[in-house]
Amino acid sequence: MSSETSIDLTDVLAVDESVTRATGSGSFGVTPSGFLPKPFTRLLAEKIALAQQLIDPAIDLTSGSLVRKLLEVTALEDARTWAALAAEYDDSFVSTARGRALSDLGAELGIARPFRTATGAVTLTLAQALPAGVPTLVLPRGARLSTPGGHRIALAAAVQLTAGVTSAVAPVTSFDPGPVGNLDPAVTDAGGGHPQRIDRWEIADPKLAPMLAADVAAGFPETASSVGQGLVRVSHTQPLTGGNEQFDDDRYRALLLNAPRSLWTADSIAATVSLVPGVRQVLVRDGWGGLDLSQSIFGQFTFLERLFAADRDLSSPFFVTVLVAPTEAAVWEGASGLRVAVEQAIRDVRPVGIFPDVVRAEQVFVTVDVDVVTSGVPLPSGSIAVRNLSPGALALKQRLAARLRAVVDGLALAEPVRAAALSAAMMAEPGVVDVTGLQLVRFPYSVDPVGSGGEDDTSPDVLDVDENLVVGADQIAVFVESPGRLTVR
Repeated sequence: MSSETSIDLTDVLAVDESVTRATGSGSFGVTPSGFLPKPFTRLLAEKIALAQQLIDPAIDLTSGSLVRKLLEVTALEDARTWAALAAEYDDSFVSTARGRALSDLGAELGIARPFRTATGAVTLTLAQALPAGVPTLVLPRGARLSTPGGHRIALAAAVQLTAGVTSAVAPVTSFDPGPVGNLDPAVTDAGGGHPQRIDRWEIADPKLAPMLAADVAAGFPETASSVGQGLVRVSHTQPLTGGNEQFDDDRYRALLLNAPRSLWTADSIAATVSLVPGVRQVLVRDGWGGLDLSQSIFGQFTFLERLFAADRDLSSPFFVTVLVAPTEAAVWEGASGLRVAVEQAIRDVRPVGIFPDVVRAEQVFVTVDVDVVTSGVPLPSGSIAVRNLSPGALALKQRLAARLRAVVDGLALAEPVRAAALSAAMMAEPGVVDVTGLQLVRFPYSVDPVGSGGEDDTSPDVLDVDENLVVGADQIAVFVESPGRLTVR
């Protein structure tokens, strides 16, 4: 009996090997290009071929036959098994893992999946009329607020207050990522206070200089805004949300793939600094390179000996330049500023004997002067000026500004602003059929350090039509919202 079973099994294996060769199923599974699962149709075809060779070539395998249904059920279950095997294989590599598997791989590398920043809104209200000589008070995007508990928050959009507009709802975002940013104004402490209520301004932020000057002109003490008793009052009634959310798989995967696999390297410093709240871009330069023309002895060296500069003084420390481009909400100077935070973050990852020189990147503020041709957008008839002041045109300008900001915010240090990229971003907006006369406008001097509160009309540099804006090696572009330069036609 056992001999007959062994013979039958041998026959089955021989037939299965023949079917495998005939159908080419050996190319599935682990391949040089990854794991390739067998699809349901191929699995069913193999089972049909195996049944015909093993049982009877004339067996009834039509769609209504019992044997065909059994083969379909088993093929479907096998397809699910192949899919599970493919997912398990992909989850073993950072480049293809997803969800929990990607988080586990990141934890093994020592980089946990980062959290997002919480968002919400506050109401800004003038405590009294604007002082004489201040027709408009601009609170720029990135202006910093705080709470009695020391939480750090920033405006997510610029806000303008005038004699006719004395109150506005402003979107805000937590400066520090994670659940700590889910600020609930209803939370109380032992003394009955509200440590998570956003109610004051962080007057150390240089972007708030115009508001502090307006405080003094209106008769408020210089530090009134630091305790929420200045000209602009903050009302926080709804909690901020979203701090529990983490990076999506694509963003987290890019972080892990760019992370170094060794300590005490320039890449390790760059990866560490990039995770510091307030850092937009970072570039680590281990020496600027090139001929040292500043040496008085340059040109007098003997070849094959000290070709470019004098010998290094071994008793002096060696410095590496860490070029940091801050976000709009970052405050650079001060004991709690971004410079100190970066220096502290890289203290444990810098090479022994190598000292970082943290340098702030120069910001180049840019906007666009362009005509936008629309179709299907509800705009009133009449002059172009009337049309551009309509709610439909203003809403369209806000959407276009968001697209332009996304393009510029995605640029790296020293990367030029390309007119074609901005045109493509605006053309992707529904209702826009053409973009003409696009000129990039550069502002060497801005009203505020992040360029989100306005523009300096005294010395703008208007480039030619469709000309790209080239920035220097230690510069980065920052988009300035200027709705008056965007004309909807």
